[in-house]
Amino acid sequence: MSHPNRFPLLLACVAAGVACTAVVAADAPAKPASAKICTTCHTTAPDNLRGHFDNLALKNNSFQLKIDERTEVLRFDKASVKVVTPEPAADVDTALKSIAKGHEVRVQFTEKDGVKTAVAVFAKPPVKLAANETVTLDDIQKLVAMGPEKGKYFLFDSRPAPRFLEGAIPTAVNLPFPAFDKNADKLPADKQALVIFYCSGKTCNMSPGSLAKAKKLGYTNAKVFIDGMPAWAKKNYGVLSPAALKTAFFDTSTPLVILDARPAAEAAKGFIKGAVAADPAKLADLLKTFPAPKLKPPIVVVDETGGASAKALAAELIRAGYSGVNLLSGGFKAWQAAALPAETGPLAAKASFVPKPRPGSISPAEFAKVAELPPAERGAVILDVRNPDETKNGIIKGALTIPEPQLLARLGELPKGAKILCHCSTGIRAELAYHLLKEKGFEVRFLPTEITIIDTGDFTID
Repeated sequence: MSHPNRFPLLLACVAAGVACTAVVAADAPAKPASAKICTTCHTTAPDNLRGHFDNLALKNNSFQLKIDERTEVLRFDKASVKVVTPEPAADVDTALKSIAKGHEVRVQFTEKDGVKTAVAVFAKPPVKLAANETVTLDDIQKLVAMGPEKGKYFLFDSRPAPRFLEGAIPTAVNLPFPAFDKNADKLPADKQALVIFYCSGKTCNMSPGSLAKAKKLGYTNAKVFIDGMPAWAKKNYGVLSPAALKTAFFDTSTPLVILDARPAAEAAKGFIKGAVAADPAKLADLLKTFPAPKLKPPIVVVDETGGASAKALAAELIRAGYSGVNLLSGGFKAWQAAALPAETGPLAAKASFVPKPRPGSISPAEFAKVAELPPAERGAVILDVRNPDETKNGIIKGALTIPEPQLLARLGELPKGAKILCHCSTGIRAELAYHLLKEKGFEVRFLPTEITIIDTGDFTID
């Protein structure tokens, strides 16, 4: 969109010797103050942000807030910030550390010179419903084991479709709360039937919202499984269809592990790309080289029809400490019936999983390759954003040192047009620096892992 009055206004700014940033930015769309999922149930007041709590850097009195694909960096003053958590904490540090990564929060802030400072942080509390409006994990497990016909229930997943596609409780039908009214015809005709809604856990308002809407429609036996998908996934496998596997994982290039529980000779005739041979009788051997549970790899188990072999293997994986385990509904036959691509030949014998890199990160190998070059040959500036009490013990040869909290005030020290590689000691403050510099237009990446540097400038990366 053009602005005929802009050019004279820019000239006036230049003539007066004042900054024209506001004029140039007039066309820039306003950044959302709230994550999309938060807008389902909440409005956001001015000087407030809603999103998911991310990295916390207590050394620098800062934290990151994820608002969908965007990251905000916020400072805080321990002497004045108010932190409200479901369980009262003794001090600010303890309160902030108690907020899990990914937990929904609302942040009230002030802004000065481009720096946002959190005045108050509110961690989303658990949903409260009357006891007769809820069911437990044990209830759901018993019903799912019987099935809808014998158990006489209807189970609805209130999460948005993309989350449902990643895996759902068996027998569930997706009825997203944001689109409830448009899809109310999915509800049973019998308004006295047992209808159960679930979503993303104790703090998620979508299933309680669905309950309220169902009651208004006259359903008299509607309930909520408050603990939702997180609680189910810790103890049970989920399910996803062949189309969901393609859409949620292959089409988005999301890393996952596919285990094929069929006999090797049978699987070799046709299997899903990337599948690993997984003999249920030899699971212990497979687990010796399996990605660690702390990496939380999404796992999809396949057999011929989604039957006993896949279920047994999935159950063993859950007992071994893995969550996010799903069965492919209908097994490989359903994959073939959907005319989805298959490969032939020997399957991989070892499972591997590399988590999707955080935006802006540089691999340890690539960072080391650059850092080991003489400074003049690097083609990039290595920026050490640790505090002075850390850098006094050693820095990478030729590195520029600016503590992350001082970064915005010292942007003039960064060479114009240079590529910048940030690091700290753990990757957390380096990522904060990455977002601050990216916002200012720098070409920047960050090292997302631990690095130790000695007084000679030599370093080791975890």
